[in-house]
Amino acid sequence: MLELKDIVKNYYVADKTVEALKGINLNFRDKEFVSILGPSGCGKTTLLNIIGGLDQYTTGDLIINGRSTKSFSDRDWDVYRNHRIGFIFQTYNLIPHQTVLENVELALTIAGVSKQERVERAKRALDKVGLKGEYNKKPNQLSGGQQQRVAIARALVNEPEILLADEPTGALDTQTSIQIMELIKEIASERLVIMVTHNPDLANAYSTRIIRILDGEIKEDSNPYFGKSEEETQVASVADTEKKSSKKVKNKTEKAKMSFWTAFKLSAKNLISKLKRTIMVIIAGSIGIIGVLSVLSVSTGVKDYITSFQDDMLAGNPIAIEATGMDYNAMMDSSSFAMKYDAIEYGDWVNVNSMLEYFITNQNAWSELMYTNDINADYANYIKSMPREYYKEILFDYGLELMPSIYTDFSAFTDETKYSEYSEYSRVMSINAITETYTALLEKTEYKDYSSYVTQIVRGFTEGIANNDYILEQYDVLAGELPKKSTDIIVVLNDDEQLTDLFLTQLGYYTQEQFYNMIYKYNDEIKDSYVESLNKNKFSYDEILGKKFTWYPNDTIYKAKSVGKLYQEYEYFYEADESWDTGLELDICAIVKPKANRSYGALETGFIYTEDFAREVVKRNINSEIVKNINKYGNVASLKYGEMPMGIHYDLKYLYSLDGSLTFVEADGEEGHDPMKQIFVGKSNSGMRQMFMSYMSDFSSGSSGSGDIMSSLANMKEMDLNSVGGSYVPVGIYIYPKSFDDKYLVTDYLNLWNNDEKSVTFNDYKADLSDYGSTSVKKKTLNVSGREHIKYTDSVEVVVRMMNNVIDVITYALVVFTALSLVVSTVMVGIITYVSVVERVKEIGIIRSLGGRKKDVSHLFNAETFIIGLASGIFGVLVTWLLTLLANVIVGAVSGGMIAVIAHLTWSNALIMILVSVVLTLISGLIPSRAAARKNPVEALRTE
Repeated sequence: MLELKDIVKNYYVADKTVEALKGINLNFRDKEFVSILGPSGCGKTTLLNIIGGLDQYTTGDLIINGRSTKSFSDRDWDVYRNHRIGFIFQTYNLIPHQTVLENVELALTIAGVSKQERVERAKRALDKVGLKGEYNKKPNQLSGGQQQRVAIARALVNEPEILLADEPTGALDTQTSIQIMELIKEIASERLVIMVTHNPDLANAYSTRIIRILDGEIKEDSNPYFGKSEEETQVASVADTEKKSSKKVKNKTEKAKMSFWTAFKLSAKNLISKLKRTIMVIIAGSIGIIGVLSVLSVSTGVKDYITSFQDDMLAGNPIAIEATGMDYNAMMDSSSFAMKYDAIEYGDWVNVNSMLEYFITNQNAWSELMYTNDINADYANYIKSMPREYYKEILFDYGLELMPSIYTDFSAFTDETKYSEYSEYSRVMSINAITETYTALLEKTEYKDYSSYVTQIVRGFTEGIANNDYILEQYDVLAGELPKKSTDIIVVLNDDEQLTDLFLTQLGYYTQEQFYNMIYKYNDEIKDSYVESLNKNKFSYDEILGKKFTWYPNDTIYKAKSVGKLYQEYEYFYEADESWDTGLELDICAIVKPKANRSYGALETGFIYTEDFAREVVKRNINSEIVKNINKYGNVASLKYGEMPMGIHYDLKYLYSLDGSLTFVEADGEEGHDPMKQIFVGKSNSGMRQMFMSYMSDFSSGSSGSGDIMSSLANMKEMDLNSVGGSYVPVGIYIYPKSFDDKYLVTDYLNLWNNDEKSVTFNDYKADLSDYGSTSVKKKTLNVSGREHIKYTDSVEVVVRMMNNVIDVITYALVVFTALSLVVSTVMVGIITYVSVVERVKEIGIIRSLGGRKKDVSHLFNAETFIIGLASGIFGVLVTWLLTLLANVIVGAVSGGMIAVIAHLTWSNALIMILVSVVLTLISGLIPSRAAARKNPVEALRTE
């Protein structure tokens, strides 16, 4: 069964060789109780370890069941220790953080026995050694004798062929030693028992064979065995053959392997046994996770906040297709605008930044960024043919300037009436005339520098969407009802339910007297002229809704006076005549304000008319005389303004005196009175446009390149034509997608028009849209040659991309910074794992003695680092989640609820960081776990 041939074991210490065993030759019977006696250091424990496979011989051979062990692999030795050998140690070598039952089960677990079977077998083994009912106690709850009984039960539970006992009673009292020896003697009747002891009395009392060793050599053997005789061999040949055959079959299924789950449980119990330290390690390991997750959470929260109002932003920033514009995407990607200069690095000089050179050299880049779209009827019909499910609304801006053609009641002072006795003088005047009147008033005061604000701060009437459902998504109706007919007008207030006094002044809601009082309300020098009763700082809904406005067509308000070569001069009627019967009454049907949770809206603050009304205006004006004149002469205006023909002018027939009197003046002006400001048809009265075009005109005289820019921006024919209702072709198209994701359906549709390889087919609607929605509309197909590229502005995409890029850069920087704490945590976990290896060296020896593989030992510490990494990650996630809640509460309170969520911990980020924590801790434990696996089991068992 077991045979040792010329076993030599040498230890090499520095440059010396220590001979522990010197050619040992021994045979053992299948069933006998062998005691090996000898003084300390004689080699008896080394011999026992070689027999048990814990140590390897230097030369010779160990033969097991007729098989030489010279070619044994690590796996063969592991299986041998687990299935053939049972160890009983002097110091019990029980794992302290496992129960009695779990200690006994361990050998079966390594052997791959099922849970139910190993529990049953472990209990039987414990019952056999007299420990019935003590299954769930920890080793430190037992006496020394009981612990040794547990060790014996563990040695027997796998039913080994050989039981090895190393000083099994060395740590026990006499009475307990006798009990243990009786138990071992009983076991020896069933199998081979080899006991190492230095107590000859125990050996003589219980052994059937005593072998004495001295200085690594056998000095005496009381009952030597030289192997089976020929007669014994013949008698047992048949049975032995069958037994060996059975053994071979059994060997094929034998294994010694600890599952990762077992390693996990062992490590978990070890960590729990050192709970305080484990908690500190978990907290320290989570710091990096908390830092990175906090950054990612804030980044995600900010992006989510941006995403949450992307749809909101779309309402206020639709996809815009305009006659002229700037390519913002190209501008963002361009690096041609960097101003460079050559700096003089020596001497007392002031360097000059060559701005002029910059403008001249970059004029081509500017020209490329500025674009002009040819928005024609075909393109308008193509947009109208867009699938309805792509968008909420499409607004066609016909470029109307309605202020000159909308008239309302206007109240002024009567002649030479003082404030205390004033009476009203009411007239029906155009909004433009009212605006210019107030501008004139300001120019006669010391506040004349602010007079231009009256005309430039707020537009009087603006075209807006007519989709009531879409409006209700963004606005609360404070009074009235949303439009039901084309002449209904919506009043849009700001978030504070306000309209500016200047805006209301433009629309005639303030009298001249009230405007005068607003100017001088806080002027101490003329306080005596101020009448408090005239001050009006609020209007009721009924006052806003009750005011009447009337729109008149071009042929009513403009009358031809004379004909010139380049232009037709018209007289403009600033005051409505009672005989006019061509007007359309505009009804202020509703007052709305943005919803509390909306940051953007599709409507501008002010008075909003519908697209249907805009088309009605075009319908009535498209064949007017002034439109015909513009079409006839091209880029024309009716009178010169400075050196550039800018518009049609008139002189107001009255002015408001600052002394409170009203003086009438003829149209051409009288001596002693200055004529009032001019008023212009269309968008030509934009002060910014005049200033820019004047500047570009001057610049173009010295640079032909800038003249190209000038010509592209100054194409006033279309603008003037649209401003007076002379074209059904819009100057701008604004598309409101259903959502940010649906926006890409819209842009894909727009890009199809610009595709140089495909034709496009669309509905060929009439210009006035009288056939819009009809199923019988003819289709029209345009090839590539029949259409020009049209650029559009997706400002939300530009803004969101820019914001997300900034957030990403900041996030990357912060993550890199906070990731340093992850590195520190990783190093710390590696150190803690190494400390754990040092603390658990004996446990390593126990596992190896029970047949555990080197890989199993490595798994033991990998499991520990896995648990720490997992716990650190989960703890870090929980802490970060609490921090995000706190941050959201604080930010929500500070922002007044405007920003509800500033930090958002996503499941994906949480899981990723838990995974990162586990991976990093596993990496940190690789070196310590490998060091543990390489531990010599004999040395490990000796470690205290």
